[in-house]
Amino acid sequence: MTKLVAVVTGAGHGIGAQIAEELAELGHIVHRVDLPTDLSNSSVANAFFAEIGQVDILVNNAGGVAGQVHHPLEEISDDQWQAIFNANIQTTFHCTRAVVAGMKERKWGRIVTISSGAGRSVSLTGIQAYATAKAAQIAFTRQMAYELGPHGITVNCIAPGFILSNPSTIKQWESYGDEGQAKIINGIATRRLGLPSDIANAVKFFTSESSSWITGQCLSVDGGHSLF
Repeated sequence: MTKLVAVVTGAGHGIGAQIAEELAELGHIVHRVDLPTDLSNSSVANAFFAEIGQVDILVNNAGGVAGQVHHPLEEISDDQWQAIFNANIQTTFHCTRAVVAGMKERKWGRIVTISSGAGRSVSLTGIQAYATAKAAQIAFTRQMAYELGPHGITVNCIAPGFILSNPSTIKQWESYGDEGQAKIINGIATRRLGLPSDIANAVKFFTSESSSWITGQCLSVDGGHSLF
């Protein structure tokens, strides 16, 4: 495989770290970025990408629930709502905007956004802004695929199922107890939770030449949970 320049956001741990590691194993030059670099700030994002220069592969993995838990909608403040949109869709927008001009010049590019099963269904933890922002990432993927396809750029999305990838997801899993955990496992066709490597495998496919005629898609990597 040709050596390419890749950027993986949210690469400090979990899924992002695994994606970055496996792209590097393919021989790509991988730039990892995570907090405290605030990519939801357009000036910060533009400066970060200007310093890197050419980017052939962008993986929009940064996101999350911004430390929030479920509250009834009437108790959600404007700041709480916006914080999750900043972490997910604003960051995706800023990073994508920063790389597309260079990709157009080279007539080649791969953009993959890590959304969530919550964006296709509901948030298991009941966080309204998270489900909405993740759905927005899927819609953004479709629109960008339509706009950028004529320039040799593919844009795809991955919707992971339940993956024990960081302290937040581990805490969430433990909170379900034996009965709740069994219910989740029984709602997955393969009867196992996902691994960060499951998502990295999908990213490697979408960023390879093997997927050159696939764009605008959202792939559920969830062990078959979306079948239920």
